[in-house]
Amino acid sequence: MSAPTDARQAGQRVDEVLDRISGSGDREACAAAEELVRVLMDFYGAGLARIVERLGVTGGVLPGGPAGGLPAELLDDELVASLLTLHDLHPEDVHTRIARALDHAGDPVELLGFDESTGVLRLRPAAAGSGCGCSSGAGSAAGSGAPRTVEDTLAAFAPEVTRVELEAAAAPQPALLQISARPPAPARVP
Repeated sequence: MSAPTDARQAGQRVDEVLDRISGSGDREACAAAEELVRVLMDFYGAGLARIVERLGVTGGVLPGGPAGGLPAELLDDELVASLLTLHDLHPEDVHTRIARALDHAGDPVELLGFDESTGVLRLRPAAAGSGCGCSSGAGSAAGSGAPRTVEDTLAAFAPEVTRVELEAAAAPQPALLQISARPPAPARVP
């Protein structure tokens, strides 16, 4: 079995394994498994923090640029972005990460707003007839070759988004019909 590289899939796999252990009825084994997950999370989080620190991070932001100087290749990588966010090490704020996720998702959407207190992100399809993968249920697993949904991409870049509300596309404005007086007809010569 190959190691999962998609953060959402990895999290689901951990939950499945913990559920299996919990289902065995062995409370001691279940407690040990949960402790192991916490210790590994702490271990990898400390390692990531050290990497970010060695890159020159001060106060959560790397010197040199709007993204703190981190190479775009790192910030654009869903797995890296997910791990940095999970361990509170990502140099970008939630609004910047939401914009990055929407760029990655590929569905043309207009951002209407994000409520940080509820985690609700409001979107609208950017063009009439364009579909947003938000609620279509057509989400795909990473590596399947199918496009990822907006929600899948948001889960990696901005897990603070707990729900996506898709508003109806704005009705296209009718073309303005301009009526003007017809130019006078040329005079007829008898």
